[in-house]
Amino acid sequence: QPLDEEEEEAEVGWQEKLFSQFEVDLYQNESACQTPLDRQYHEEILKLEKAGGRKNCRIFTYTDHDRFTNLEEHCQKVTDSDHEVPSYLAERMANVRRRRQDRRPIEAASLKSKIITWEPSEEFIKNSHVINTPVQTMYIMGDLGPYGKLGHREYEHILCTIKVDGNGVITVKPDFTGTKGAYRIELGGEKREVWKYTIENASVQVQPEEEEREQCVFRDLYGRHKEYLSGLVGSEFEMTLPGTLRLFVNGEIISAQGYEYDNLYVHFFLELPHQWSSPAFQQLSGVTQTCATKTVGWDNVAYFCYPFTLEMFFTQGDESEDSLPQWPVLYFEVLSLDFWQRYRVEGYGCLVLPASPGLHMLTIPTWRPVELGTVAELRRFFIGGSPELEDITYARIPSTFKGERLSRLGFRTETTGSVTFRLYCLQQSKAFLETSILRQRMQSVLDRLGGFSQQSSVYNVLEAFQRARRRMQEARESLPQDLINTSAATV
Repeated sequence: QPLDEEEEEAEVGWQEKLFSQFEVDLYQNESACQTPLDRQYHEEILKLEKAGGRKNCRIFTYTDHDRFTNLEEHCQKVTDSDHEVPSYLAERMANVRRRRQDRRPIEAASLKSKIITWEPSEEFIKNSHVINTPVQTMYIMGDLGPYGKLGHREYEHILCTIKVDGNGVITVKPDFTGTKGAYRIELGGEKREVWKYTIENASVQVQPEEEEREQCVFRDLYGRHKEYLSGLVGSEFEMTLPGTLRLFVNGEIISAQGYEYDNLYVHFFLELPHQWSSPAFQQLSGVTQTCATKTVGWDNVAYFCYPFTLEMFFTQGDESEDSLPQWPVLYFEVLSLDFWQRYRVEGYGCLVLPASPGLHMLTIPTWRPVELGTVAELRRFFIGGSPELEDITYARIPSTFKGERLSRLGFRTETTGSVTFRLYCLQQSKAFLETSILRQRMQSVLDRLGGFSQQSSVYNVLEAFQRARRRMQEARESLPQDLINTSAATV
């Protein structure tokens, strides 16, 4: 085998057609040409023959319009098994060509008028059930047949695949060689020949003027896209005013456990303290569905998984500069309902909404009022009903209470089960913006949220001091005594 047959170098442009020996032999005969593309190749090969023949020998290309490109996309297998049977999905996907599909944009009017297609056509299914990005493909091939036997299809191997989609993304597989070693192709048969090849980017470097012009085009494109997104968002996006806090709570009543009777439901409502408000459309109360219990461990658990959403605003007033604001309180009561439509109060409870954003899992114990003697319990068992609170806010501090001391002397209660809540809290405030002016406002909303931040900051400082003191004592105790005495004498 001559040396020039063992080495070959070719510079290939995008969608540049280099004919293989098989194509030269095929398209030389005009009777073998069936399509307009075949006739075009026939004329180009005749021109090449007059000009002295093709310059490439083993390296050739298949462009986006060649039949090989279509067959390569349709005949890809999922596994390397020779007995693989294509699945229904593979057959359906094989019929969907992602290349060169001119999809017309749907007008807004027609989209609104026809949201659901009740009888989709086959073409509609093909175009709508796949990511339909137009792709142009090109294959750089190698004829690795033995010397003097070029032009056989079984010796054709793909050296590189280049794809460009409609978004301008260029995919080269395998990648440019670079500092890596050459790629290897090992042939079967008796000789088991090994071919090595490298792929290099031979494109001309972009001139600075052209690169700057391209950057200007990109900036203009990004600016237009930003305006488009701003138009979609609109100008109705609501920002909170300075000194105002918006609180979102996406909550869920997960379960109630440990109660005496079955078929439980929960009635809850939110109390907004002074300086808190809510939108007019916001519903501040709700009732869950009636849920039967099941035995989990030692308890009977009713899983509600009841979601609710709360939105509130806190507005800082002038009179509240020296006072700590109160946080909203969620009051709830658990009731049971039996087959005879008799209901019983199973427990009262309340929880203060968390002052910190994030996920909070809370299990709140409940209690119920009781009367002395067995008559009340007999009445509760046989005819339903039980002592109830006229004002459910009595579970904490009644909203109507104006005095200085609240006495519950003589009020008898009994501990019942508990209710588990999952709360996702979000806070929105301009005080979150990291500006020097807002950071200097020591009496901002965030400094005084619910009276928790000031107390927690003091506690954090004290705890950090105690930890540092303990570490210092432990380190001092671990040192040798003579080292401590020497350092003390030196000082």
